[in-house]
Amino acid sequence: MRRIFIGFLLAAAALPIAPALARKVAVDEVSLERVQAMMTAGQATSVEVTRAYLDRIAAMDRRGPTLRSVIAVNPDALAQAKALDAERRAGRIRGPLHGVPVLIKDNIETADAMATTAGSLALKDNVTRRDAPVVAALRRAGAVILGKTNLSEWANIRSTHAMSGWSAVGGLVRNPYALDRTACGSSSGSGAAVAASFAAAAVGTETDGSVVCPSSINGLVGLKPSIGLVSRTHVVPISHSQDTPGPMARSVRDVAILFQFMVAADPADPATAGAVTRDYAAGLSVSALSGMRVAVLRPEGLSADMAARFDAALAVLKGAGAILVEVKAPKPDGIGDAEFTVLKTELKSDLDAYLATTPPAVTARTLDQLIAFNRAQATTEMPFFQQEIFEEAAKTKGLADPAYRTARATSLRQASEAIDGMLRSAGAQVLVEPTYAGAWLSDPVYGDQYGGPSSSELPAIAGYPNLTVPMGLVKGLPVGLSFIATRGGEATVLGAGYAYEQRAKARTAPRYLAQADVGEGLSGR
Repeated sequence: MRRIFIGFLLAAAALPIAPALARKVAVDEVSLERVQAMMTAGQATSVEVTRAYLDRIAAMDRRGPTLRSVIAVNPDALAQAKALDAERRAGRIRGPLHGVPVLIKDNIETADAMATTAGSLALKDNVTRRDAPVVAALRRAGAVILGKTNLSEWANIRSTHAMSGWSAVGGLVRNPYALDRTACGSSSGSGAAVAASFAAAAVGTETDGSVVCPSSINGLVGLKPSIGLVSRTHVVPISHSQDTPGPMARSVRDVAILFQFMVAADPADPATAGAVTRDYAAGLSVSALSGMRVAVLRPEGLSADMAARFDAALAVLKGAGAILVEVKAPKPDGIGDAEFTVLKTELKSDLDAYLATTPPAVTARTLDQLIAFNRAQATTEMPFFQQEIFEEAAKTKGLADPAYRTARATSLRQASEAIDGMLRSAGAQVLVEPTYAGAWLSDPVYGDQYGGPSSSELPAIAGYPNLTVPMGLVKGLPVGLSFIATRGGEATVLGAGYAYEQRAKARTAPRYLAQADVGEGLSGR
């Protein structure tokens, strides 16, 4: 860990220093849309904005609160920004992302001089010089690739006792609302970084919960899209059935803008064959909820504070004209076990296939070799938790195994029928429920100790969209409201989420407290 800490200091020292006469640009709590407006009006250049984010990362991620949300800053970020400024001066504007810095989760490849590590020392030399198609699309749209964000190592699939947000490469991501609390995984770095205004937006990935949990817990908007809209090529995999990149930002509009440029068909990812992009931000309206029937799922066992916050959110929906219809939570038999069988089987197959494409400097080229690497490097790779999921996955029998095929078919059917059934029974277009409760304590001894509500499982398995929007604070910690629709319902959830967000105005900026201000209760919005 000492070597990693020294690496952070060296990275911070290497960050460019602003010229004495350069304008100082404020980026704290500035939206993606506002960043673009500043550049359009000549109030800032992309170089100035990029430098401001780099300076903020150096001051707060490496020092100050020490969030450890960014694994690496892109050494070419300022050069990219300079080139995009030149295009702007020449009259070429690529669109709403032109010159806007974004962060990319470090299980997604970029062609820049940065390794894609998935948080593991086994991939510290995984400099592929390839853009994942989702990154290439953002780059074509004019985004500056600012850096790579920390994550739960291997996207939280190594151990059932893992501590969310920890990786051997990046250390433990800390929640900017309360530094002793989890930032949730696996897109913990993307969540904490955007909450702390290290970028206006970031890309995370989700298999089950890894976009919506860190978004909810870090006071953000996050969209887990339908499977088949965003390419997974050159993304370190868990499961081709459930993996997807997703946008994370501080507002629904910013998420919609980023998402628009992430959607594309990719011949290398057959699931995306029918993907067609659209301007998701153009259709956002404060009146979207007027007359809309909304299915309301109230999880069992909500704490009194969470129930009160959820009721307050429902009152906002009703005030916006929504017709609320309570539905009962289905209880699909064995769906969790079936999902776990799918994830372990596909992890073995998909990760072996990915590792075979990595540069020769990466010596662990199969799951079995990763397991051996971790055992040999146990002091740094497994100081807190082991790799029992890896070991179970290594024993699976492949994609032709009848048990796997049955598990996938059963879990997919159960999840799809559960969501579609709730929507149908309410005559509704969208389902709402709490995303997660507030952040739990980061615990290296016992790992994640979470027992509250979770909206992620059914839409993750079904491949349906799940949008989380800030619902306010409970005991000083952010919580989110999930908007879930059937496959391809991104415009529906974004529209409903935007109309709610504009009325609720429930997001509160982080204060970087050492501990949660539990006395605040429901007083914060």
